[in-house]
Amino acid sequence: MGSVTEAHRNLLSSNAGTPETRLPEDPAAAEVEADGTRLVEIVGRHPASSLGWALLAELALDRNTPEDTIRAYAFARTGYHRGLDALRRAGWRGSGPVPWEHLPNRGFLRALWALSVAAGRIGETEERERCAQFLRDSSETAYGELAG
Repeated sequence: MGSVTEAHRNLLSSNAGTPETRLPEDPAAAEVEADGTRLVEIVGRHPASSLGWALLAELALDRNTPEDTIRAYAFARTGYHRGLDALRRAGWRGSGPVPWEHLPNRGFLRALWALSVAAGRIGETEERERCAQFLRDSSETAYGELAG
């Protein structure tokens, strides 16, 4: 049995009893896997791909210059919003699990984490915390994979 804190959190969770949302296959994923060196071209062909935007954000975050942090923020925000659109089309109603284990969900989850990181780097503390909590609420596994 889990701790009292875990039981308390689970009982009060807004996700309790909410079905998982599973996004359809991301058309850019296969192209990225085949040739990730052409990421900008791929995102240009698939602008609705959260994964593409998340990968662009992660690359910019890795460079870690002030200019690239701003680019990462913009890329991540785009991926996040494209992901929200896809989630809503898939039946998501504003809350509930978005499992990391379902590969097509990872683009949205990675964009959400990249947005949290980029927001933190530019001093947007509230947004950083909100995005990190949203990620945790969506998928504790994703939070562990990306933040750990």
